[in-house]
Amino acid sequence: MKGYLRAMRLPFLTGSLFPVLLAAGQAYHHGFFRGLELFLVLIGVGSLHLAANLINDYFDAKGSDGLNLHPTPFSGGSRVIQEALLSSREVLVLAVSLFALGSITGLILLAMGYPYVALLGLLGLVSGLLYSVDPFKFMSRGLGEITIFLAFGPLITWGTYYVMTDHLTWQAFFLGFPLGFLITAVIWINQFPDYQADRTAYKNNLVVRLGLAHSRWVYPVLMMLPFPFLFLLWETQEISLLILLAWLALPLAWKGIRVFWNNFQTFDRIIPAQALTIQTHLALGALMLSGILIGHFAA
Repeated sequence: MKGYLRAMRLPFLTGSLFPVLLAAGQAYHHGFFRGLELFLVLIGVGSLHLAANLINDYFDAKGSDGLNLHPTPFSGGSRVIQEALLSSREVLVLAVSLFALGSITGLILLAMGYPYVALLGLLGLVSGLLYSVDPFKFMSRGLGEITIFLAFGPLITWGTYYVMTDHLTWQAFFLGFPLGFLITAVIWINQFPDYQADRTAYKNNLVVRLGLAHSRWVYPVLMMLPFPFLFLLWETQEISLLILLAWLALPLAWKGIRVFWNNFQTFDRIIPAQALTIQTHLALGALMLSGILIGHFAA
């Protein structure tokens, strides 16, 4: 059981479930709340996220993870295959099972009268597969980062808001951008300690393609982009002014940038910056949701 829990990387579930809760909060602000549907979305999105983690471990075990001499608590895979806690086959079976669970929840929502779930759920399923699976391997073709941004940002908020309200809106789509930027920052910084193993295994993500020196400039941009974007959400998408409470996460982001900038070429001293990146994602999501809900009750 310890091996299965570690393989799924459960703490990273916040990366997909916070956008769900954020969109549900916005739907609630607009007068909609559907408890059963929200539960199904959480199960479906969470299952697809865990399945994507597992299928990534399965394929990386034959590539970069086996060559990685410097894994960290946040990068280099779960290591359950390398440490013989689980076999490759066990990881694959669990991944397929969770992909199936995610698909079943999508089919239930489809039967409940949400036809666009078929398209949005399929996009989530395909993103999780094509990111890692041969011969597509978006993660090795410079397409992994944009896939992560879309799949863990605007597509989740868009789909969740649709299930809550029956409406596909641009407001809900753009609502996912701030968290999308930060989850991309998580992937981006995690590729730094993996750089040599990824390069040797021809896992040509954008950090490998650009090199460490050039790639370091992208990370601060990703960490800072959510904050001006919050103003755009307020000004152009009629989202509560109190969403700007999320600016309280700026010190965490700035600290992460400073730690990263001084240690981006290391595999151990970069770890606090990896943790700060995840903490910034959590703080920003929680503060955005709080701002929306406070705005609702204060209205």
